[in-house]
Amino acid sequence: MRAPGTTRRDHITEVIPFTADDGLPLTLVHVGNPLLGTPPRGPVLLVHGAGVRAELFRPPLPRTLVDALLDDGWDVWMLNWRASIDLQPVPWTLDDAAAYDHPAAVRYVLAETGAESLAAFIHCQGSTSFTMAAVAGLLPGVRTIVSNAVSLHVNIPAFSKAKITRMLPLVGAFTPSLSPRWGYKSYGYFSRVVRATVRATHWECHNTVCRMVSFTYGSGRPALWSHENLDDATHRWITGEFAGAPLTFFRQMADCARAGYLVPARHLALLPQSFVAQAPQTDARFVFLAGEDNRCFLPEGQQRSFDFFAGHRPGRDAVHLLPGYGHLDVIFGKNAWRDTYPLIVKELGS
Repeated sequence: MRAPGTTRRDHITEVIPFTADDGLPLTLVHVGNPLLGTPPRGPVLLVHGAGVRAELFRPPLPRTLVDALLDDGWDVWMLNWRASIDLQPVPWTLDDAAAYDHPAAVRYVLAETGAESLAAFIHCQGSTSFTMAAVAGLLPGVRTIVSNAVSLHVNIPAFSKAKITRMLPLVGAFTPSLSPRWGYKSYGYFSRVVRATVRATHWECHNTVCRMVSFTYGSGRPALWSHENLDDATHRWITGEFAGAPLTFFRQMADCARAGYLVPARHLALLPQSFVAQAPQTDARFVFLAGEDNRCFLPEGQQRSFDFFAGHRPGRDAVHLLPGYGHLDVIFGKNAWRDTYPLIVKELGS
Protein backbone atom coordinates (compact mmCIF):
# COMPACT_ATOMS: atom_id res chain seq x y z
CA MET A 1 0.00 0.00 0.00
CA ARG A 2 1.03 3.61 -0.56
CA ALA A 3 -0.49 7.02 -0.19
CA PRO A 4 -2.45 8.17 -3.29
CA GLY A 5 -1.47 11.21 -5.31
CA THR A 6 0.84 12.34 -8.11
CA THR A 7 2.88 9.72 -9.99
CA ARG A 8 5.50 9.92 -12.77
CA ARG A 9 2.84 9.80 -15.50
CA ASP A 10 1.45 13.12 -14.20
CA HIS A 11 4.79 14.95 -14.54
CA ILE A 12 5.42 17.68 -17.06
CA THR A 13 9.23 17.85 -17.37
CA GLU A 14 11.38 20.55 -18.90
CA VAL A 15 15.18 20.40 -19.06
CA ILE A 16 16.57 23.95 -18.98
CA PRO A 17 20.19 24.77 -19.86
CA PHE A 18 21.90 27.52 -17.89
CA THR A 19 25.46 28.54 -17.15
CA ALA A 20 27.49 28.35 -13.95
CA ASP A 21 29.28 31.50 -12.88
CA ASP A 22 32.56 30.23 -14.35
CA GLY A 23 30.93 29.54 -17.71
CA LEU A 24 30.36 25.76 -17.37
CA PRO A 25 27.11 24.51 -18.98
CA LEU A 26 24.65 23.05 -16.45
CA THR A 27 20.96 22.12 -16.52
CA LEU A 28 17.90 22.38 -14.34
CA VAL A 29 15.06 19.85 -14.58
CA HIS A 30 11.75 21.57 -13.89
CA VAL A 31 8.94 19.20 -12.92
CA GLY A 32 5.29 20.12 -12.51
CA ASN A 33 1.82 18.60 -12.38
CA PRO A 34 -0.58 20.95 -14.19
CA LEU A 35 -3.57 19.23 -12.63
CA LEU A 36 -2.54 20.71 -9.26
CA GLY A 37 -2.54 24.34 -10.44
CA THR A 38 -0.08 26.99 -9.30
CA PRO A 39 2.22 25.61 -6.55
CA PRO A 40 1.41 27.68 -3.46
CA ARG A 41 4.65 26.90 -1.60
CA GLY A 42 6.95 28.21 -4.32
CA PRO A 43 10.17 26.65 -5.62
CA VAL A 44 12.18 23.85 -4.05
CA LEU A 45 15.62 22.92 -5.39
CA LEU A 46 16.81 19.29 -5.25
CA VAL A 47 20.58 18.76 -5.40
CA HIS A 48 22.10 15.32 -6.08
CA GLY A 49 25.44 13.87 -4.98
CA ALA A 50 28.63 12.89 -6.82
CA GLY A 51 28.64 10.68 -9.90
CA VAL A 52 24.86 10.54 -10.25
CA ARG A 53 22.31 13.00 -11.71
CA ALA A 54 19.07 14.83 -11.04
CA GLU A 55 17.02 11.73 -11.88
CA LEU A 56 18.24 10.31 -8.58
CA PHE A 57 15.06 11.83 -7.14
CA ARG A 58 12.78 10.02 -9.61
CA PRO A 59 13.52 6.29 -9.22
CA PRO A 60 11.10 3.67 -10.61
CA LEU A 61 8.95 3.70 -7.49
CA PRO A 62 5.16 4.05 -7.38
CA ARG A 63 5.73 7.25 -5.40
CA THR A 64 8.89 9.36 -5.33
CA LEU A 65 10.06 12.36 -3.34
CA VAL A 66 9.22 14.53 -6.37
CA ASP A 67 5.62 13.26 -6.23
CA ALA A 68 5.35 14.00 -2.52
CA LEU A 69 6.68 17.54 -3.02
CA LEU A 70 4.31 18.25 -5.92
CA ASP A 71 1.35 17.05 -3.86
CA ASP A 72 2.42 19.31 -1.00
CA GLY A 73 2.31 22.33 -3.27
CA TRP A 74 5.96 22.78 -4.28
CA ASP A 75 7.36 23.90 -7.62
CA VAL A 76 10.09 21.29 -8.13
CA TRP A 77 13.48 22.10 -9.69
CA MET A 78 16.22 19.45 -9.84
CA LEU A 79 19.78 20.64 -10.43
CA ASN A 80 22.35 18.89 -12.62
CA TRP A 81 25.52 20.50 -11.24
CA ARG A 82 29.01 19.76 -12.51
CA ALA A 83 29.13 16.35 -10.81
CA SER A 84 26.15 15.13 -12.87
CA ILE A 85 26.63 12.18 -15.19
CA ASP A 86 24.23 13.90 -17.61
CA LEU A 87 26.88 16.56 -18.29
CA GLN A 88 30.26 16.48 -20.01
CA PRO A 89 32.75 15.09 -17.44
CA VAL A 90 35.19 17.64 -16.03
CA PRO A 91 37.63 17.63 -13.11
CA TRP A 92 35.82 19.35 -10.26
CA THR A 93 36.04 20.12 -6.57
CA LEU A 94 33.43 21.04 -3.98
CA ASP A 95 34.81 24.58 -4.10
CA ASP A 96 33.88 24.89 -7.78
CA ALA A 97 30.29 23.87 -7.14
CA ALA A 98 29.98 26.07 -4.05
CA ALA A 99 31.34 29.18 -5.74
CA TYR A 100 29.95 28.81 -9.24
CA ASP A 101 27.13 26.25 -9.57
CA HIS A 102 24.78 26.62 -6.62
CA PRO A 103 24.61 30.43 -6.48
CA ALA A 104 23.88 30.53 -10.22
CA ALA A 105 21.18 27.86 -9.91
CA VAL A 106 19.43 29.63 -7.04
CA ARG A 107 19.49 32.95 -8.90
CA TYR A 108 18.09 31.32 -12.04
CA VAL A 109 15.20 29.63 -10.25
CA LEU A 110 14.28 32.78 -8.33
CA ALA A 111 14.39 34.89 -11.49
CA GLU A 112 12.33 32.35 -13.45
CA THR A 113 9.66 31.94 -10.77
CA GLY A 114 9.59 35.47 -9.40
CA ALA A 115 9.90 34.06 -5.87
CA GLU A 116 11.78 35.95 -3.18
CA SER A 117 13.32 32.78 -1.73
CA LEU A 118 13.35 29.02 -2.10
CA ALA A 119 13.83 25.85 -0.07
CA ALA A 120 16.39 23.16 -0.89
CA PHE A 121 16.80 19.44 -0.30
CA ILE A 122 20.48 18.58 -0.69
CA HIS A 123 22.15 15.17 -0.69
CA CYS A 124 25.73 13.93 -0.14
CA GLN A 125 28.28 15.96 -2.13
CA GLY A 126 25.49 18.18 -3.37
CA SER A 127 24.94 18.81 0.33
CA THR A 128 28.59 19.45 1.22
CA SER A 129 29.10 21.89 -1.66
CA PHE A 130 25.73 23.60 -1.12
CA THR A 131 26.53 23.93 2.59
CA MET A 132 29.88 25.50 1.72
CA ALA A 133 28.08 28.07 -0.43
CA ALA A 134 25.53 28.76 2.29
CA VAL A 135 27.97 29.20 5.18
CA ALA A 136 30.09 31.46 2.92
CA GLY A 137 27.08 33.75 2.48
CA LEU A 138 26.62 33.00 -1.23
CA LEU A 139 22.99 31.83 -1.01
CA PRO A 140 20.93 34.67 0.50
CA GLY A 141 17.88 33.56 -1.51
CA VAL A 142 17.59 30.21 0.32
CA ARG A 143 15.40 30.17 3.44
CA THR A 144 15.35 26.45 4.36
CA ILE A 145 17.92 23.73 3.70
CA VAL A 146 17.27 20.05 4.43
CA SER A 147 20.58 18.19 4.23
CA ASN A 148 20.84 14.42 3.90
CA ALA A 149 23.82 12.29 4.98
CA VAL A 150 26.67 14.83 5.25
CA SER A 151 27.14 18.58 5.37
CA LEU A 152 29.80 20.57 7.23
CA HIS A 153 31.47 17.77 9.19
CA VAL A 154 32.89 14.57 7.71
CA ASN A 155 32.82 11.32 9.68
CA ILE A 156 33.50 8.17 7.67
CA PRO A 157 34.14 4.55 8.70
CA ALA A 158 37.74 3.64 9.51
CA PHE A 159 38.05 1.35 6.48
CA SER A 160 36.77 4.10 4.18
CA LYS A 161 39.27 6.53 5.65
CA ALA A 162 42.10 4.08 5.05
CA LYS A 163 40.97 3.55 1.45
CA ILE A 164 40.68 7.21 0.59
CA THR A 165 43.86 8.39 2.34
CA ARG A 166 46.21 5.46 1.60
CA MET A 167 45.02 3.94 -1.67
CA LEU A 168 44.20 7.15 -3.51
CA PRO A 169 47.82 8.07 -4.34
CA LEU A 170 48.27 4.62 -5.89
CA VAL A 171 45.05 4.83 -7.87
CA GLY A 172 46.07 8.20 -9.28
CA ALA A 173 48.88 6.57 -11.20
CA PHE A 174 46.37 4.60 -13.29
CA THR A 175 43.20 6.67 -13.72
CA PRO A 176 41.87 10.26 -13.38
CA SER A 177 38.53 9.03 -12.03
CA LEU A 178 36.68 6.16 -10.37
CA SER A 179 33.39 4.86 -11.72
CA PRO A 180 30.84 2.25 -10.59
CA ARG A 181 29.97 2.03 -14.30
CA TRP A 182 33.09 -0.12 -14.61
CA GLY A 183 30.82 -2.85 -13.27
CA TYR A 184 29.50 -3.40 -16.79
CA LYS A 185 31.70 -1.33 -19.12
CA SER A 186 35.49 -1.43 -19.34
CA TYR A 187 37.64 1.67 -19.75
CA GLY A 188 41.04 0.09 -20.11
CA TYR A 189 43.01 -2.47 -18.13
CA PHE A 190 42.73 -0.75 -14.73
CA SER A 191 38.93 -0.72 -14.82
CA ARG A 192 38.91 -4.46 -15.46
CA VAL A 193 41.27 -5.05 -12.53
CA VAL A 194 39.02 -3.03 -10.22
CA ARG A 195 35.92 -4.88 -11.41
CA ALA A 196 37.58 -8.25 -10.82
CA THR A 197 38.66 -7.14 -7.35
CA VAL A 198 35.14 -6.06 -6.46
CA ARG A 199 33.60 -9.27 -7.73
CA ALA A 200 36.09 -11.24 -5.63
CA THR A 201 35.48 -9.26 -2.42
CA HIS A 202 31.84 -8.16 -2.57
CA TRP A 203 29.32 -11.01 -2.67
CA GLU A 204 26.24 -9.21 -1.38
CA CYS A 205 24.23 -9.36 -4.62
CA HIS A 206 24.44 -10.12 -8.35
CA ASN A 207 24.39 -6.46 -9.43
CA THR A 208 28.03 -5.58 -10.09
CA VAL A 209 27.31 -1.84 -10.18
CA CYS A 210 25.68 -2.08 -6.75
CA ARG A 211 28.82 -3.81 -5.50
CA MET A 212 31.06 -1.25 -7.23
CA VAL A 213 29.15 1.57 -5.51
CA SER A 214 29.93 0.06 -2.12
CA PHE A 215 33.59 -0.42 -3.01
CA THR A 216 33.91 3.16 -4.30
CA TYR A 217 31.94 5.14 -1.75
CA GLY A 218 31.83 3.40 1.60
CA SER A 219 32.34 0.47 3.93
CA GLY A 220 29.76 -2.26 3.95
CA ARG A 221 27.95 -4.79 1.82
CA PRO A 222 26.13 -2.75 0.68
CA ALA A 223 27.32 0.66 1.92
CA LEU A 224 24.80 3.19 0.62
CA TRP A 225 21.54 1.35 1.27
CA SER A 226 20.05 -1.79 2.70
CA HIS A 227 18.94 -4.34 0.12
CA GLU A 228 15.87 -4.93 2.26
CA ASN A 229 14.89 -1.28 1.65
CA LEU A 230 15.03 -1.52 -2.16
CA ASP A 231 12.49 -3.11 -4.47
CA ASP A 232 13.73 -5.14 -7.44
CA ALA A 233 13.03 -2.42 -10.01
CA THR A 234 15.09 0.15 -8.11
CA HIS A 235 17.93 -2.31 -7.55
CA ARG A 236 18.06 -2.88 -11.32
CA TRP A 237 17.66 0.85 -12.06
CA ILE A 238 20.79 1.86 -10.13
CA THR A 239 22.89 0.06 -12.77
CA GLY A 240 22.46 3.04 -15.08
CA GLU A 241 22.46 5.78 -12.46
CA PHE A 242 26.10 5.79 -11.31
CA ALA A 243 29.15 6.83 -13.30
CA GLY A 244 32.49 8.51 -12.68
CA ALA A 245 33.74 11.00 -10.15
CA PRO A 246 37.17 12.63 -10.65
CA LEU A 247 40.13 12.12 -8.37
CA THR A 248 40.18 15.90 -7.84
CA PHE A 249 37.06 15.35 -5.74
CA PHE A 250 38.37 12.25 -3.95
CA ARG A 251 41.59 14.06 -3.02
CA GLN A 252 39.61 16.88 -1.46
CA MET A 253 37.40 14.43 0.40
CA ALA A 254 40.53 12.69 1.74
CA ASP A 255 41.65 16.03 3.19
CA CYS A 256 38.18 16.56 4.67
CA ALA A 257 38.22 13.08 6.22
CA ARG A 258 41.58 13.78 7.86
CA ALA A 259 40.37 17.13 9.22
CA GLY A 260 36.90 15.92 10.23
CA TYR A 261 35.20 18.83 8.45
CA LEU A 262 35.06 20.42 5.02
CA VAL A 263 38.28 22.02 3.85
CA PRO A 264 38.79 23.95 0.60
CA ALA A 265 40.76 22.34 -2.18
CA ARG A 266 42.31 25.67 -3.10
CA HIS A 267 41.80 29.31 -2.28
CA LEU A 268 38.89 30.99 -4.03
CA ALA A 269 38.13 34.60 -3.19
CA LEU A 270 34.42 33.82 -2.81
CA LEU A 271 35.02 31.18 -0.13
CA PRO A 272 36.58 31.43 3.35
CA GLN A 273 39.86 29.69 4.08
CA SER A 274 38.04 27.85 6.90
CA PHE A 275 34.37 26.90 6.98
CA VAL A 276 34.33 26.27 10.73
CA ALA A 277 36.35 29.23 12.07
CA GLN A 278 33.35 31.55 12.22
CA ALA A 279 29.56 31.51 12.46
CA PRO A 280 27.67 30.38 9.34
CA GLN A 281 26.99 33.37 7.12
CA THR A 282 23.42 32.36 6.31
CA ASP A 283 19.93 33.02 7.60
CA ALA A 284 18.66 29.74 6.17
CA ARG A 285 17.28 27.25 8.65
CA PHE A 286 19.21 23.95 8.40
CA VAL A 287 17.71 20.54 9.04
CA PHE A 288 20.28 17.72 9.23
CA LEU A 289 19.13 14.19 8.33
CA ALA A 290 21.19 11.05 8.87
CA GLY A 291 20.33 7.41 8.37
CA GLU A 292 21.49 5.53 11.43
CA ASP A 293 22.75 2.69 9.20
CA ASN A 294 24.73 4.89 6.80
CA ARG A 295 28.08 3.26 5.99
CA CYS A 296 29.20 5.98 3.60
CA PHE A 297 29.06 8.92 6.01
CA LEU A 298 28.47 8.10 9.66
CA PRO A 299 25.51 9.87 11.32
CA GLU A 300 27.84 11.43 13.89
CA GLY A 301 28.92 13.90 11.22
CA GLN A 302 25.42 15.35 10.85
CA GLN A 303 25.09 15.52 14.62
CA ARG A 304 28.37 17.45 14.80
CA SER A 305 27.16 19.85 12.13
CA PHE A 306 23.95 20.46 14.04
CA ASP A 307 25.94 21.06 17.23
CA PHE A 308 28.13 23.56 15.38
CA PHE A 309 25.12 25.49 14.10
CA ALA A 310 23.38 25.29 17.48
CA GLY A 311 26.47 26.72 19.15
CA HIS A 312 26.14 29.86 17.03
CA ARG A 313 22.34 30.16 16.88
CA PRO A 314 20.60 27.90 19.41
CA GLY A 315 17.03 26.82 18.79
CA ARG A 316 16.94 27.59 15.07
CA ASP A 317 18.02 24.36 13.36
CA ALA A 318 17.12 20.67 13.73
CA VAL A 319 18.62 17.19 13.41
CA HIS A 320 16.88 13.86 12.80
CA LEU A 321 18.47 10.40 12.92
CA LEU A 322 16.53 7.90 10.81
CA PRO A 323 16.43 4.31 12.14
CA GLY A 324 16.52 1.54 9.57
CA TYR A 325 17.91 3.78 6.82
CA GLY A 326 21.34 4.43 5.38
CA HIS A 327 22.60 6.81 2.73
CA LEU A 328 20.44 6.72 -0.41
CA ASP A 329 17.50 4.58 0.66
CA VAL A 330 16.34 7.72 2.49
CA ILE A 331 15.48 8.92 -1.04
CA PHE A 332 14.63 5.76 -2.97
CA GLY A 333 13.76 3.15 -0.38
CA LYS A 334 10.59 1.23 -1.21
CA ASN A 335 8.91 2.55 1.95
CA ALA A 336 10.47 6.01 1.92
CA TRP A 337 7.08 7.44 0.87
CA ARG A 338 5.88 6.40 4.33
CA ASP A 339 9.03 6.64 6.48
CA THR A 340 11.13 9.60 5.27
CA TYR A 341 9.22 11.74 2.76
CA PRO A 342 6.71 13.09 5.31
CA LEU A 343 9.57 14.35 7.49
CA ILE A 344 11.39 15.93 4.53
CA VAL A 345 8.23 17.63 3.29
CA LYS A 346 7.34 18.87 6.76
CA GLU A 347 10.79 20.35 7.42
CA LEU A 348 10.99 22.01 4.00
CA GLY A 349 7.76 23.80 4.80
CA SER A 350 8.69 24.82 8.34
